[in-house]
Amino acid sequence: MELVSVDDIRSAATDIAGHVLRTPLMRAPWDADLWLKPESLQPVGSFKLRGATHAVARLTAAQRSRGVVTHSSGNHGLALAYAAAAAGVPCRVVVPEGAPAAKVDRIRALGVDVVTVAPPRRAPAAREIATETGAVLVPPFDDRRIIAGQGTIGLEIVADLPDVDVVLVPVGGGGLSSGITTAVRALRPAAAVVGVEPEWAADARDSLAAGSVVVWGEDRTYRTSADGLRLPPSELTLAHLLDRLDGIVTVTEDEIRAALGRLVRDARLVVEPSAAVAVAARLFRAAGLPAGRTVAVVTGGNVEPAVLAAALAD
Repeated sequence: MELVSVDDIRSAATDIAGHVLRTPLMRAPWDADLWLKPESLQPVGSFKLRGATHAVARLTAAQRSRGVVTHSSGNHGLALAYAAAAAGVPCRVVVPEGAPAAKVDRIRALGVDVVTVAPPRRAPAAREIATETGAVLVPPFDDRRIIAGQGTIGLEIVADLPDVDVVLVPVGGGGLSSGITTAVRALRPAAAVVGVEPEWAADARDSLAAGSVVVWGEDRTYRTSADGLRLPPSELTLAHLLDRLDGIVTVTEDEIRAALGRLVRDARLVVEPSAAVAVAARLFRAAGLPAGRTVAVVTGGNVEPAVLAAALAD
């Protein structure tokens, strides 16, 4: 299986320049060796805009006329809708029942078609629409264009902190972690890239241990508040992680909630639970992590008000 290269990621950086915010590194006020990469500041509130913008940029003229389709619990769908609208490309998004209303409402506000299905039906439904309409399917993570686009975060981290020692990356489907670990491994080989996922959705941990994709199923992973991390890796993303990721740790729901509260109160960042897991690892798993200058990727800020209020009430 051909893996994404750092040159692919550099090409993606050229494609998205001027369309995606180059987010800063922020020093964490409570930790002298921790920097935050706040992708929550993107126009759509998450890192997903990088991969989506790169995928749209790679469409041919004929493909642009037929449009794009995807399936997503929210952030990728919103990102693709935004990137497609900016490029004048038709877009459809299949969302699972129960997806966060804050995300789905923003997708609809961009004027795209939203199709709601039962969670197990979202990927098949998107494929059916692609077959029926000729639209290009742009998956949330199982796609080289997406991996390369997300990997631009790694380029920026190393450019802004050349002596970075550790990068902590949330892991769901694995597109983000595949891209970042590819970039960091190429540009800063001495640094360790460590994945972080919820204990209640630890299918990437189990997949890495087994050497093949292990699917927990959404009937188990729905329990985690980190809704963006409920899916397992694909064969493509797992191949990247097996080859390049330095390790993976899990965090509890209480730890995720505490990290979310710390980010809001002390870093003044509005974040969703999925975005807080890397900081949770630094707060509660530091003894098991490599030491040194650490960057935690804060992936998004599209949070339900009730979830935010509950975290701040603790």
